[in-house]
Amino acid sequence: MTENRNEEIVKLFEKASSWEEKYKILIQEGKKLPALKEEWRVDDNLVRGCQSRVWIHAEKKPDGKIYFYADSDALITKGLVALLVQLYSGLKPDEILKIDPIFIQKLDIQKNLTPSRANGFYNMVKKIKYYALAFQAQESLTQ
Repeated sequence: MTENRNEEIVKLFEKASSWEEKYKILIQEGKKLPALKEEWRVDDNLVRGCQSRVWIHAEKKPDGKIYFYADSDALITKGLVALLVQLYSGLKPDEILKIDPIFIQKLDIQKNLTPSRANGFYNMVKKIKYYALAFQAQESLTQ
């Protein structure tokens, strides 16, 4: 199931023949993100090491799945975080920790990101996996 999520993201871009088209798709994906609640725009949810401001909030539901909510003040970055929300949201902590965002290599996106934006992307992934680890640790304490 989780491997298919990377493939679904790759399929979003299959009709794009140029980088301009890929950037347009990224921006469109970012615009699909629901508005982030103001109370989630806090320092704890900020992704460190990003050139632009990126917030990622996580909630664990009673079924054990984690849902991510995100926003950014930069269009391309917002698109990147939207793809990560699609990849990881609705999975259990152990699933999140096992899956890597291989779509970024398959689409050659990282080659066309500035070094600071590529670093920011990996910091977003780290933050998501950090949330998964924290929820997993919380589960083990309550069992």
